[in-house]
Amino acid sequence: MSSSNTGAQQGQGPAARQAAISEQVLADGSATAAELAERFGVSLMTIHRDLDELERQGVVRKFRGGVTAQPSGVFESNVQYRLKTMRPAKAAIAEQALTHIEPGMAVLLDDSTSTLEIARRLRLGEITPLTVVTNFLEAINLLSDQRGIHLMALGGDYDPLHSSFLGVSCVEAVQSLRVDVCFASTSAVQGGYAYHQEQHIVSVKRAMLDSAARNVLLIDHTKLGRDALHRVVPLSRFDLVLVDDGASADALRDLDEHKVPYEVCATKGGGDGRAGAT
Repeated sequence: MSSSNTGAQQGQGPAARQAAISEQVLADGSATAAELAERFGVSLMTIHRDLDELERQGVVRKFRGGVTAQPSGVFESNVQYRLKTMRPAKAAIAEQALTHIEPGMAVLLDDSTSTLEIARRLRLGEITPLTVVTNFLEAINLLSDQRGIHLMALGGDYDPLHSSFLGVSCVEAVQSLRVDVCFASTSAVQGGYAYHQEQHIVSVKRAMLDSAARNVLLIDHTKLGRDALHRVVPLSRFDLVLVDDGASADALRDLDEHKVPYEVCATKGGGDGRAGAT
């Protein structure tokens, strides 16, 4: 790093420095406090104060000696980090998901970045008329001015970590509806169950699945065989699982053994789009 850049960073106030730290950690996935102190030309004590504030905001999680934006079996990642990960896989899954949407349907999207890829494609206006119901602020903003789409925003308590509305009022809003299809994602799939790290997310996802005539799980291959703290539902609650072609033969065999219908979605440059039987 040049001395001019270092000097500029040394002159930053706490808010600007915390924003720059956040940008670096979200881009790299993790960083040590010592690395950050050297880069920004401040003391370790100052960096730890910055990291405490970023952790309070839900941007990062502290561990001994540093911070991470990556998920664990207990913590979900910040939405800004999730937006950057597994993009080709999510794009392939979203393209396949569109084949299960028809004009006139009422479609429910959860607050996952996988369903956001569906919203990006619905914004093109090629499948209308359509009713879209979601609690995800990113999707609401994306579809709010789209002609041909009747957008229903689910209210509740705003959670900046997920950029979505959650809580009891959100669950009650979901329970008052009946949609044709719900597209949802979870943090982990293992042993015939879907899991998520956070309990307050689980209640909303369960309500969404209860409110749909048909449920489709969107899952990139890194979530197969992974652990998370809370069991959401058995995979039998889903009519279909969409997974990208990075899934291993063992992971797909596990879906077969639990009689889960699935479709493997070809990412650009690979995969054969094969489908799994029940």
